[in-house]
Amino acid sequence: MNTMRAVSQDVLGGPEVLKEVRRERPEPRPNEVLVRVRAAGVNPTDWKHRANGGFLGEPPFVLGWDVSGVVESVGIGVAAFRPGDEVFGMLSYPFGHGSHAEYVAAPARAFTHKPSGIDHVQAGALPLVSLTAWQALVERADVQPGQRVLIHAAAGGVGHVAVQIAKARGARVICTASAGKHEFLRSIGADETVDYRETDFAEVVKDVDVVLDTIGGDTSLRSLRVLRPGGVVVSILPVGSDEFYKEADRLGVRAVRMLVDADRTGMEEIARLVESGKLRATIAQTFPLAEAARAHAEGETGRTTGKLVLVVD
Repeated sequence: MNTMRAVSQDVLGGPEVLKEVRRERPEPRPNEVLVRVRAAGVNPTDWKHRANGGFLGEPPFVLGWDVSGVVESVGIGVAAFRPGDEVFGMLSYPFGHGSHAEYVAAPARAFTHKPSGIDHVQAGALPLVSLTAWQALVERADVQPGQRVLIHAAAGGVGHVAVQIAKARGARVICTASAGKHEFLRSIGADETVDYRETDFAEVVKDVDVVLDTIGGDTSLRSLRVLRPGGVVVSILPVGSDEFYKEADRLGVRAVRMLVDADRTGMEEIARLVESGKLRATIAQTFPLAEAARAHAEGETGRTTGKLVLVVD
């Protein structure tokens, strides 16, 4: 039996519940590829699912949705890839999890070819956050040149990628973050920065076309009040009070909640931005696969700028 290393958990809880185990190596089914994972991002959804089960319910399970690696084999009918191809992509969210392992089998349409100009760590950091930002800003909000875009928690994983995507679309970008992260945000394209610890963004930001809400709760509601008529708040927190929609209707603006979805077309757009030099992930820290618990603990501090990545030898 072919086996592989994976990071799994048998119970819900803190980072200490994550253990390196040996699992049977998957085989690709029709229209699937088997990818030897070289790097895989760690995202807030990982530690949230680890702690409370989220969409996945009770363990055991292997977490991870980001993948960058090399095609090991292909299932019947796969025409886009051949063994040896370097690919990156996001597994189907939420039920296609399992990239925090040496191998993963997934639908071929989840992947595209990895840009040759970046390494696997960079590529492994990008898929989930980039697709989230792309689907929010481009597919849901249709950001246009000259529009004003407000991005909350802009130095985080989704946020710092969203800044770059909005700039690539020709927008003027306003960011909320703690003061210590403002210089970083300006270096990746932010036009204006607001220190949320010292200033209420709703008092100083006005006439915005699009808000990307990565925080939820009261931030979603208050963001509606900084929009121009017809503007939109896109929240990547998929559940919450109906007051969000009611208040949007009252104000004559739009409110959208969304979950990221695996998509090759979106990944191809991300790859083009990378190849043109308009998009790059900031890597906060890398960890060996066996130290996934440390990566989770670091992420849960809430102080990370950019992305945490697991590296698979």
